[in-house]
Amino acid sequence: MTDPIADYLTRLRNAIMAGHRVVSVPASNIKKEITKILFDKGYILNYKFVEDGPQGSIKVALKYDPVTKANAITSLKRVSTPGLRQYTGYKDMPRVINGLGIAILSTSKGVMTDKEAAAEKIGGEVLCYVY
Repeated sequence: MTDPIADYLTRLRNAIMAGHRVVSVPASNIKKEITKILFDKGYILNYKFVEDGPQGSIKVALKYDPVTKANAITSLKRVSTPGLRQYTGYKDMPRVINGLGIAILSTSKGVMTDKEAAAEKIGGEVLCYVY
């Protein structure tokens, strides 16, 4: 697999479109950090790291509105790909839907959102947009 982050986002996107409550994805350290950010920002209901086999997996419980059955995640978009890396400085931080969404960055201080990176005045690789 050449792009495991894109595979992670695609599995989440497909589970949302199919109306699943829980989705399982293969684990890696960067996927765990992205999952923690999605949980902290309220885009997913819960998550669990399962240690089975050499790699392990992540069980993600998706968040739906009980009345309208709409998902909390409207869009997941991969920005930086292995063929074309996208970097940004803290002064040129991307704004997702005029500040309503989040951009997830990989920085020298770990994986964080665009607002956290701008507050710490560090740039990095833009992994994805979530809104």
